Amino acid sequence: MEVLTNPSGGCDTSSKLIRADRRPVEWLISSAPVPYPAALAAMQARAAAIAAGEAGEAIWLLEHPPLYTAGTSAVPGDLLSDRFPVYDAGRGGQYTYHGPGQRVAYVMLDLRERGRDIRCLVQGLEGWVIDTLAAYNIEGGRREGRIGVWVGRPDKGPQKEDKIAAIGVRVSKWVTFHGISLNIDPDLSHYDGIVPCGITDQGVTSFEDLGHLVSMPEVDSVLRTAFEGRFGPTTNAVTEGLVSAS
Repeated sequence: MEVLTNPSGGCDTSSKLIRADRRPVEWLISSAPVPYPAALAAMQARAAAIAAGEAGEAIWLLEHPPLYTAGTSAVPGDLLSDRFPVYDAGRGGQYTYHGPGQRVAYVMLDLRERGRDIRCLVQGLEGWVIDTLAAYNIEGGRREGRIGVWVGRPDKGPQKEDKIAAIGVRVSKWVTFHGISLNIDPDLSHYDGIVPCGITDQGVTSFEDLGHLVSMPEVDSVLRTAFEGRFGPTTNAVTEGLVSAS
């Protein structure tokens, strides 16, 4: 199953998303950029182990070197530059950018313990981002028919909005992988090499672009609190990440 969507409806609660047994999710952070192929392989391996009952759930926070990823619906013409490597992501959706200054959170959750509702999961991930932004007085929101979390930009003109976070997940055997990417202070010009998620009439933004100068560890702390509010408890992992940065 692949999901990269913007669902509507009444799923935006923790009633399905929090495990009945309250088993905590491992919280992992990699301190240096992790190459995309290594991250993808590690994430897939962890998801398979969760499905087999051999590992617990995990949230993995990291940054990647500058790169583009292509989802299963990527249109070749939306790749405008080859300045950075391009990787097949194996998730739904189109082209997106990852790079320094962007917090990527890979989400490996067992939906067999969380309601088996993919639409609810996606809306919960969106809500996680929205709650994090609200802690900084940034009003983020969902937009029907458009992927990600959006911020109104009246300074750019009527009806103008910028995307501050992308959301894309894949689900295999009811275990999720991939997740969210939240722009803290990336080089936004790097998005010029793609049509982000196939959307041509809106832009992208970041905490920095909106005038909020915050550090990655500060945002990580807020992300953790917001995650626990929607998905339940976490626990510090004993290792730095699923793979070493090299």
